[in-house]
Amino acid sequence: MEIREELIRYIEREIIPRYDSFDRAHGRDHVRQVMTRATELAARLGADIETAYVAAAYHDTGLAKGREHHHEASARIIRSDAALRRWFTEDAIDTIACAAEDHRASASRPPRTIYGKIVAEADRAIDPETIIRRTVQYGLAHCPELDREEHLRRTLDHLREKYGEGGYLRLWIEDSPNAEPLQRLRRIIGDTDRLRTLFEAAYAAETATRKP
Repeated sequence: MEIREELIRYIEREIIPRYDSFDRAHGRDHVRQVMTRATELAARLGADIETAYVAAAYHDTGLAKGREHHHEASARIIRSDAALRRWFTEDAIDTIACAAEDHRASASRPPRTIYGKIVAEADRAIDPETIIRRTVQYGLAHCPELDREEHLRRTLDHLREKYGEGGYLRLWIEDSPNAEPLQRLRRIIGDTDRLRTLFEAAYAAETATRKP
């Protein structure tokens, strides 16, 4: 199934630009990657590609209302967007909203539908170098008062809490493409020297782009 051109134009014109106001870890590059992975997963699983595409496009729009409850705000944005009714039924819009709401890694329960699992998996694409760089980007944006060593400790604490053995991140799809990269990331988390090398590279690149 192809995504309708009119829907693509709407998402590109009205939704993607919203990500320009978020931190660099949640900008246009991030949402486009999630959209691509979500549609690929939907095709692989035999799910509706348009539903996955739209849920992925909106999944972080709620960041405009703050980080803590952004997943709930994203769901409200979807339900209140009258334009979506050009392409989707009320039931379909509810499915899209639930998928966006259920994508958060720290959620205490599994996603309610396959689309929530798809967006959650797409949002979790685990490339160790990218994960470390995005963690540094978030830290620089939200904790600018920290020095380099404090950013390193914050990065390590976050990686252990989210991705480490016993961390809160869960993979919801059988044979998840994230399973092997997650094991690779866990090996890096356990290798202090390797982690510092990757952190230093990301920190240098990100701080260089912030200099006048």
